[in-house]
Amino acid sequence: MIDEELLAGAARGDVVAVRDALGAGAGVEARDAQRRTALLLAAAADHVEVAKVLIAAGADPDAQDVKNDTPWLVTGVTGSVAMLKALLPAGPDLTRRNRYGGVSLIPACERGHVEYVREVLKTGIDVDHVNDLGWTGLLEAVILGDGGERHQEIVRLLIAAGADVDLADRDGVTPLAHAVAKGQRQVAALLRAAGAH
Repeated sequence: MIDEELLAGAARGDVVAVRDALGAGAGVEARDAQRRTALLLAAAADHVEVAKVLIAAGADPDAQDVKNDTPWLVTGVTGSVAMLKALLPAGPDLTRRNRYGGVSLIPACERGHVEYVREVLKTGIDVDHVNDLGWTGLLEAVILGDGGERHQEIVRLLIAAGADVDLADRDGVTPLAHAVAKGQRQVAALLRAAGAH
């Protein structure tokens, strides 16, 4: 019962309830029916203060649920820089893959989370990681992005971080070819300026 209180408190962002549950003996790695830990629930809902309490109690930033999500990986989906910074001291595995075979950088690129991409690139995460779809963060920013200012800035950040601008998808289509096909003129110009073919 006390484990359920911990999980519920984490999900709703109740720092006091989380501290009380831990103090009463709740397991910091207790899991719900989807195998989500309290830290994963807190990370998914961006409850940063709860996450800090759990990390101080030794919570694992790499504990995977039934969908292969981890507290660290969901930060790429939410785009929370505050949560990224809260989790980094816990030493997350930057190579851990989500259910699509991607690292946290990739969904952030797709979703247009500019500040998250800026911060996560500082960690030394693999800028050219290829997921199970055959896509890198750069390819996702182009293929699934809208070509607008946020995705343009992400393309700039990836280029500055040394992304391989000619790394094609599994069909041999390059980021530049995708940008041209989608009518993303500004993105195409950025890629050409970086030497893309």
